[in-house]
Amino acid sequence: MPELPEVETVRSGLAPVLAGATVTGVEVLEPRSLKRHPGDITDFKNQLVGRQILAVVRRGKFLWLPLAAEGTPIALVGHLGMSGQMLLRTPDFAPDKLTRVIISARSLSGESVEFRFVDQRIFGSLAIDLLVPTMDAGPGGFAPESNAAFDARSQQWSNLIPQSAAHIARDPLDDNFSSRTVIERLRKKNTGIKRALLDQGLLSGVGNIYADEALWRSRLHYDQQASSLSKAKAGELLESVTEILRSAVLAGGTSFDEQYKNVNGESGYFEVSLNAYGMTGRPCPRCGTPIKRDSWANRGSHFCPLCQKLR
Repeated sequence: MPELPEVETVRSGLAPVLAGATVTGVEVLEPRSLKRHPGDITDFKNQLVGRQILAVVRRGKFLWLPLAAEGTPIALVGHLGMSGQMLLRTPDFAPDKLTRVIISARSLSGESVEFRFVDQRIFGSLAIDLLVPTMDAGPGGFAPESNAAFDARSQQWSNLIPQSAAHIARDPLDDNFSSRTVIERLRKKNTGIKRALLDQGLLSGVGNIYADEALWRSRLHYDQQASSLSKAKAGELLESVTEILRSAVLAGGTSFDEQYKNVNGESGYFEVSLNAYGMTGRPCPRCGTPIKRDSWANRGSHFCPLCQKLR
């Protein structure tokens, strides 16, 4: 499942081309890719064609494109699911296999472009959603390029968030993220620390890969009770999460089985930096003990049984 670094890589690739672009056409090749859209295919097309895309915004793993609209503000919300890809192509580019939706647009420079939603397993989706005020009245998400280019219109969308993502907490790379608040809430949770890290209502953007990596770096067992952590240890863990997410963004995210791609169809390279996730049986880079994988919550947890003992 793509996590914050993968979604941010996609967002930063889409923004220079789609921010300010006008939608000129929509082709739905797989109706199941609109499963989260409240209306039918015709409604989806009608709400998109002719609209200007004001920005490309991310919070945690969530991505949305605010649309110019009279009255109630709306956005195109994209979920990558397990294998979703958002590709930018010229109209004459060869067809991409497993393309589910094609959105044609005209960029601010007048060039024609195609936003192709590719999804092998059809767990991802596109939908039009209402934008609502954020709970803390701050920016809905991360979209630095668009603020400068569309300052006059920024108030239409900057402090709004899709209704379907309104419950999602800020992520560690958000300028308005409060480490102190998250540490306080984290230490009150009577649950395993990994489960707490995956709670998108506590902090967003972290999934199985980066949780395992942060826990390895902090020498914490995935099932260590969150409430047992000292304030200093909780702060160390949160710092590890933040550093790993930043490094993964710089590397373009992590690609496995050719499922995750950036907007040009290229893989991310953070996989070469992984210390725990997917390293079952390989020596721990810190102590040499073979990395172990435990079945956990219908997935796996990767850890060093020596460095990350349950205490």
